[in-house]
Amino acid sequence: MHAHLRAARRPTGGPTPTPPAPHRTGGPVPAPPARRLTGVAALVLLPALLAACADDPAPAPAPSTSTDPAPAAADAARDELAALAAAAQDRSFTARYTLADGGGGSDRSIVVTSAVDGTWRVDVPGGALGGTADVSLATTADGLYQCGLPSAGRPEPASCVRLGDPSDAVPHLLDPRVQHPFTDWLTVLTDRRAPLAVSPARPPQGASGSCYAVDTTSASLNAPLDVGIYCYAPDGTPTAVRTTGGTLVLAGPAGPGPATVQLAGPVTDGEPLGVAAPEPSPESSAQSSAQTPSGTATP
Repeated sequence: MHAHLRAARRPTGGPTPTPPAPHRTGGPVPAPPARRLTGVAALVLLPALLAACADDPAPAPAPSTSTDPAPAAADAARDELAALAAAAQDRSFTARYTLADGGGGSDRSIVVTSAVDGTWRVDVPGGALGGTADVSLATTADGLYQCGLPSAGRPEPASCVRLGDPSDAVPHLLDPRVQHPFTDWLTVLTDRRAPLAVSPARPPQGASGSCYAVDTTSASLNAPLDVGIYCYAPDGTPTAVRTTGGTLVLAGPAGPGPATVQLAGPVTDGEPLGVAAPEPSPESSAQSSAQTPSGTATP
């Protein structure tokens, strides 16, 4: 049958014979119109489809994962603060600061001395006996000292008590915490391993310099320093510190520091002065009770 069909389609030069068809006779059988249209449509549409595929936009590339600017800014702030704190460690100066505790009390004048040989001294009015006694904390080559200064709560002449070696910390009960921003907290600020979060901050009122908000990232109750705002001049001079304990602001230009610090008085075997107000003695309590009216009799 296939041979017969091929013979029927082969041109012979004459009219095309009519292929036999069952139950019907007649002239030549034309090709089905639907198939012709389908073939023509395919030839017309195929280039259009190819062009459409070529015109389809390429898939958008996945967004690149760029570095988050927040950690980069935090790292930059940490580096800047560490550099300024390192400059403060190498700085020798004498300066006066105003301390406002934020509790409504009067401002206090703090004198800070940082010597060329690394010794230091910080005079703290109201730093002992519940704010009634003035003290001076200092380190020399011989040790760490607390010196009592003449004041309302301690009218005696200045004298000093040795608290420990130069590298020792001030005991908690004797610690007014004012000296830390100029001494051991500088070591924490320069240590990149310390659990700190640092970001740029605005200076406290009346302060100048570059300021940074410092927070601790450790859950420990013994934080390496007080969180707050720390400000420095370009040469490393501390210009302001604001913590929960108050706000220190540089009150004027810093002067040059001495070769070494001098204690405020002679060293004695006396007892150091605690930060808290002393408890009343039994005699004073009894005297106060005797002077207090017991009340008014009821008629």
